Amino acid sequence: MRSRRRVARWEFLAYAMILGAIALWPTPVDRAGAGLLVKALKDLHRRGMPGWIDYAFVESASNVLLFVPLGALVVSILGRRYWWAGGAAGLVLSAAIELAQFVFLPARYPTLLDVAANTAGATFGCLLMLLLLTLRKPVPNSPPRRNL
Repeated sequence: MRSRRRVARWEFLAYAMILGAIALWPTPVDRAGAGLLVKALKDLHRRGMPGWIDYAFVESASNVLLFVPLGALVVSILGRRYWWAGGAAGLVLSAAIELAQFVFLPARYPTLLDVAANTAGATFGCLLMLLLLTLRKPVPNSPPRRNL
């Protein structure tokens, strides 16, 4: 149990560094590939992909997916009892990121939709980890057999 939590703490540190780089990059991280993504989506629409899967949808889904690890890692570190803390951490961290972007990064576009998507992702991560912990079978702690 301690080993799993120790690993989760290191994973959380690595995740926080990556998230910080993405969230606080001076310009939108998708700026360079936005044109390519729009072209790819248009091509996919011509091939039958539904029109509602557009750039805004992909961006919002990316925000959800970006925060799934946060919720999962918080549950891994704090345990089942505080499963809800991952969603709360997603809300607080996302609001702080959007505020920092608003105040310090004029090229970024903070929105409440991002906060909602990030919080949803963190909450989904919490629920997913809670499910995985519940399904995991406990290892029996039987005493070692004695040979005479």
